[in-house]
Amino acid sequence: MGFPETFKALSDSVRREILVMLKDGKMSAGEIGQRFDMTGATISYHLSQLKKAGLIFETKYKNFIYYEINVSVFEEVMLWFSQFGGKENDKKN
Repeated sequence: MGFPETFKALSDSVRREILVMLKDGKMSAGEIGQRFDMTGATISYHLSQLKKAGLIFETKYKNFIYYEINVSVFEEVMLWFSQFGGKENDKKN
């Protein structure tokens, strides 16, 4: 996972919406696809881009694949973002 892949994946509104859906727990591709008016192949493409960026991972259970958020990647991105806010806040105090 690198920041370029992460930010590229986050640049798409469908992928951001999928991430919001997954924040409440794992979902199958079919459950995700039901919320969009697009083909299964398109949903699969978006999921693969999120996986490539390390933002989600999949687990298999019986005949289903479930997708979940990879929290550690979000923590890494938030840590990176936090470096831009601390110094300005320190100057105000």
